[in-house]
Amino acid sequence: MFKLIKLEWKKNNIRKYIRNAVILAVILCFFIFALAYLGIANDPDTGVPDAAPGNEMISSSIELLTSISFLIFTSVMLSSFIVTVYKNKIMNLMFTYPIRRQKIVVSQMLAVWIFNFIALVVTKLLIYGCISAGSYFMTSAFPIDFNMASLSFYVQLILKSVVIVSMSFIALFVGLVMKSSKATIISSFLLIFLTQANIGDFTIKNNLMVPIVLMLVSLIFAVFSVYNVETKDL
Repeated sequence: MFKLIKLEWKKNNIRKYIRNAVILAVILCFFIFALAYLGIANDPDTGVPDAAPGNEMISSSIELLTSISFLIFTSVMLSSFIVTVYKNKIMNLMFTYPIRRQKIVVSQMLAVWIFNFIALVVTKLLIYGCISAGSYFMTSAFPIDFNMASLSFYVQLILKSVVIVSMSFIALFVGLVMKSSKATIISSFLLIFLTQANIGDFTIKNNLMVPIVLMLVSLIFAVFSVYNVETKDL
């Protein structure tokens, strides 16, 4: 399986995605650093950060912005690795290989999932590290509510990253059903609105059951994306 995953990375020019992920990580890091220490989120009249309900802490902004960015990034990659391949009939050729169709599709999904999980974790560590380092020299406009010396910090970071990257399988399923790359990407935006947006003071993103439900739903859609691939007409 890992050989197939490496083949997918090579075939899809993974260096291009590494470059884009690095650029995205740097932009997010600079922007969140500016939120915390340069006052770009402060109300010009009061000088107090103008934050939406539930985003009063700096970790909330980090999780929100990284989740949005990498859910879209992962969906774009899934669209390129899988949906576009189906749409352009390239998958017909791939399915002539002496390998089970399901194994090919699963390797494509894992190639995207592994890459984005690592990229998201590294990006979060970079941002949290920069914010933590900045706190020694400057005063943050948002309360710093994380402790990078705590084991629970890393456990939560990894679990949240797993959920966000896995959610892209829902968008993948929609894209495969509609045979549309645009549908995959649009679905990722809808997932963002569903899981990250606020309606007044109401939000579901801090509900403890939400990550569990989303993970289960994502796995179900991942199974749906591959379970009948052996027999369905391309």
